[in-house]
Amino acid sequence: MALTTRRRALTTLGSALTGAFVLPAPRSLADEAKPGLRPLWRAHAHNDYEHPRPLLDALDHRFGSVEADVHLVDGQLLVAHDPVELDPARTLESLYLEPLAARVRAGHGSVYRGHRRPLQLLVDIKTEGSSTYLELDRHLRRYRHLFTSYAHGRVRPGPVTAVISGDRAARAPMEAQTERLAFYDGRLADLGGTAPASFVPLISDNWALNFGWSGDGPFPDAEREKLRGIMATAHARRQKVRFWATPDLAGPAREALWRELLAADVDYLNTDDLGGLEEFLDAHDRR
Repeated sequence: MALTTRRRALTTLGSALTGAFVLPAPRSLADEAKPGLRPLWRAHAHNDYEHPRPLLDALDHRFGSVEADVHLVDGQLLVAHDPVELDPARTLESLYLEPLAARVRAGHGSVYRGHRRPLQLLVDIKTEGSSTYLELDRHLRRYRHLFTSYAHGRVRPGPVTAVISGDRAARAPMEAQTERLAFYDGRLADLGGTAPASFVPLISDNWALNFGWSGDGPFPDAEREKLRGIMATAHARRQKVRFWATPDLAGPAREALWRELLAADVDYLNTDDLGGLEEFLDAHDRR
């Protein structure tokens, strides 16, 4: 074999062997913001921070809403469900705010490129509400360009809408602001109140405390009427609705309840099973 031919053969073999051991490059946030995906706006990732890749797993599954529990510890907003799980490295900024900023840059101003509707970031405050909210407000202001804002009676949509849940003491400092970058998560009792959707755009409540049906057997007519009455009232006030504590184990009961929620036009379906809800909504909801 001629020397040039041998060199070509060795080069080809070396390239093949090298390629066999090269792992695919990890996807960038820009790749994940690619156009053409249909976001699942009804999908809410409960306890999102417990997934292997907080936020990013939910975005991979095209969710329209994610939830993070926060604790104020020495001036830092740490993300965890319980205090024993706190880790100084797991901050709201590192897990959510910085990745969202990168995602919006990659998406040309949107979380889902080509879709202007905001992603909902539900922040569930686990420590004292007033002080935690004031620190959260300082964090949000560092990323002002990301967030839907309220100023002197007007709401200006941004790529992300922050909604504050959890400890109810957060309400007072929020209501005192004439300008803010967050909104308040109400309860069913707020449906009869005077707070407008510009302050309370979301109503969340415990399904099990308001309904006896958990997906087994037929949905009682009285409970169906109650659910639809809730939705009619909320939507007339331009508020959205989410229920937590719905069945979340795969099976007929969960699917039956999800079907009833869709039929009643409930805005967010709550789950820890990202793939399961994605599959269900792809099959049953075209909103």
